[in-house]
This record gives sequence, structure tokens and C-alpha cells, in this order.
Amino acid sequence: MDWLSLQRRYAVPAGASARTARLLALRRVLDGTQYDALPHPFSMERSGAGEYIPLSNRRPSVRSNLCRTVVDESVSLLFGDTHWPSLIADDTRVSDAMGVFASQTRLASLMMEAATVGSIGSVAVLFEVSAGVPKLSVLDTAYLTPFWDDVSGELLRVEERFLVRGRDLAVQGYAIGEDLLGAQFWWQRVWTPMDCAVSVPWLVGMDGDVRDESRSVRHGLGFVPIVWIRNLGGRQGRDPEGECTFERAIDTVIEADYLLSQAGRGLKYGSDPTLVLKTGGFSDGVAHQGGASSALTLPPEGDAKLLEINGNAAGAVLEHYRELRQIALEQLHGNRAHGDRISGVQSGKAMEMMCQPLIWLVDRLRHSYGESGLQAIYRMACRFSCVLENGLRLGGVLVKDLPYCRMTLRWPAWFPATDPELLSLAQGLVTAVSNGILSRETAVRMYATASGNSDPGTEWRLLENWVASDDA
Repeated sequence: MDWLSLQRRYAVPAGASARTARLLALRRVLDGTQYDALPHPFSMERSGAGEYIPLSNRRPSVRSNLCRTVVDESVSLLFGDTHWPSLIADDTRVSDAMGVFASQTRLASLMMEAATVGSIGSVAVLFEVSAGVPKLSVLDTAYLTPFWDDVSGELLRVEERFLVRGRDLAVQGYAIGEDLLGAQFWWQRVWTPMDCAVSVPWLVGMDGDVRDESRSVRHGLGFVPIVWIRNLGGRQGRDPEGECTFERAIDTVIEADYLLSQAGRGLKYGSDPTLVLKTGGFSDGVAHQGGASSALTLPPEGDAKLLEINGNAAGAVLEHYRELRQIALEQLHGNRAHGDRISGVQSGKAMEMMCQPLIWLVDRLRHSYGESGLQAIYRMACRFSCVLENGLRLGGVLVKDLPYCRMTLRWPAWFPATDPELLSLAQGLVTAVSNGILSRETAVRMYATASGNSDPGTEWRLLENWVASDDA
């Protein structure tokens, strides 16, 4: 069983493109449901008719979920509590407003969700405003089709289209007849720079695409309110997807899951082997039931024995699995460090060396979800404050006309520094400032960032105020 043959077992929604089918298949791996399409459990060796069931038709009893594990680890190192980047803007109004915006919209949690969902190749973030209050949501790109301007690279249009049952439309308030509750309808929504057009659902095979005025909205923003993020720095141009984080290792993970499942069956058999009876030509007509401790009565010519296996195979299987796990983690750039081998508290630099492959992966993700994701959301918030008549309501205050200034993200250290490391850094910064190599403000910002302060700029202002009051 490999990934290509497993994908053929999946039911593809009617009307779905090859791109949609691929993204839905990768989503199954991310959710850990990639084996649910197989009809038989791994312990079932024979069908009800006595036919042998091949391993490729059985669901593994062990699921390592290495792909999801690496995705979760990389996302935690990308946007975790101690890894959220601070925004540095040329205009202080922008940095202050975006700090309130990030807190109000719970942007950190949303970006972690977006990075997890987008690990299959892409993700879209929808920016909506109601009564001046911004709202962000993550869209599944499997049913979305984006179109970009070839010159500027800006989104021109995003189409969402999929099939839905009539009964589901009836729940949403559509007038669907009783005879059409089981029928399939096309549902379509299109975002453009001027409006969000929702079509009246139409039956499959019929002509449709009629605008639903009651559900459509004309926003007149002048831009599509969607931020499209390609995973792992994705390819530019018309390709909507970047590289999947875990697709290269799926075959190896499938092999490991089946290997461990088969090893589990062998260990269970070794605990209760098959009992063979030789009755000397006499048969009681019924196979013996019960374990090896059950008493047996045999004729003089009879015999009884257990079909036992050598337990050394279990060790060989586990060794082979370790090699497969190492190969999969190398393909995924995951963390290969073993926690039981860490003898004590490790410094931040030591932790970086242990997790170096994972850091290389997250470093690429920072470009995708930082510059092309988080910064794009900040810029879109500034555009909303300029095009809306009353601006955005941030922290209960209306904010208007935020300038479209230069923005950069300052990422914190990969792992928090220990006390000896902070002491060494402080001594080095004091020496650099006293010798005129480094400015005092830069030194304060560097130390604040290393110590885990989320806002080095505020720390510098507090220090300035403290020095001024002390001089006074």
C-alpha cells in the first residue's frame, strides 16, 4: 500500500477538479483519517465467506500520525505564545493600532489555525467588517479558485463553488421542494474588488448562476478582502498552492503504520499461540476451544503441540520502524531529538542545535505566514481604515486613515535564554555601549527581545521616562 493506491480508495465529490481531490486527500492525512476508507479492521484476516483479506484492504491498528505531529511542532514554533513576532512600523500610530487589532481579533490563534490548515499547500484568510469591528476567518482553499493580476500580483477575483444537497439548503432558509431535498445543487460565491456576489443555488445539469440580491453584498472596497497564503514560500504566478509540508513522507509513514500493526499481531499471537491436536484417527468433531492451560484428554496415539514463533522478530521489526521513523522525520524536517536522552536543563543554543532541522523548516514558514500572511493582514487593516467612512473600531475607538508605511516583523529567539546566557548578553551589551559600538536604545531592545519581552519599544520608553524622572 502506498499513497497513490490509497488515494484511489477515496470518494471524490461530484464535479470536483483534480486540484480539489488532491487537497481533500491531503486533508485526510492531516486529520488522521486517511485509512477510514478501507473496509476491514486489521485483525480481520478472513471475510464471512472465508476468503483471505489482503493487507491493502485492512485499516492499520497503529497510526503514528507523524505528519500531523511535525505540523503541530512547526506551527507551535512559528506562532506559539513565546514566538509571536512584534510589528515594527515607521509610523507609531500603525504599530500601536495593529497591537490592538491583533489582540481584538485573536490574531495569534487565527494564524496558528491558518498555518495548520495551510500545511496542505495553501490557506485563505477572509477579512470582514461589521459596524466598524473587524472579523477574520480561515477559508478552506479546496473549493476556492483565485485569479491574480499578472502585473501587480494583486487578487482580482476569488470563486467558491461546490455541490450541496437540497436538504442542507433548506436548513439555510432556501425554498426547496420536498421532491428536491435529496437532489444536488451548485452553490457559488464570488469575491471581487467591488462586491461579494452569491448566486441562487441551481440544480446540477441546469443553467444557473443567477445573482441572489438578498445574500450578496456590494462593499466597494476597491480590493478583494482575502489574503491568500501559499505554504512554504510557494511558487508565484497562477499556481494557487505552495509545497505541502508533509506530502513527501506519506509513503514512509504508511509503511511504518502497517509494519507496527503487523508486529502487534505477532506479539498477540505469541501470547496465545495456536494449539494443534493429533487425535490418532479419532475426532470429537469440534475444534478445541480455550487457552493452553485447559486440560485435554487424548487417546494413546494422540498428541498436542503449540505453534509458537520466535520472539526475536519483534526486535527486528522495532529496529526497522526506528529507521523508517528517522527517514520520515528527515523528509519532514521534523524534530529527531529524543526527550529521554536529555539529562538536564539545556541552554537555548543547545536546544537550537538539537532541533536544527525543525528550525530550518519553520524559518521557511516565517516567509510564507509572516511576510506573505501576517504583514498582508496588517496592510489590509490599514486599507480598511482608509476606505471605510468611519474607519475601524479598535479597542472601542474609531481609527481612520492609517498610513501605508513600511512594516517589518521582529521574530523572537527560537528558545528562551537561560539566566547565564542573559547575564553574558547583558555584560556584552554594556561593553558595546560604553565603547560606542552600539546605541543604548538598540541594546535595550536586544536585551528585551532576548528576555522574552513582547514589546521592546515600550521597554525603551519606560526606561527613558525612568531616567528622566531620576535626573529630575
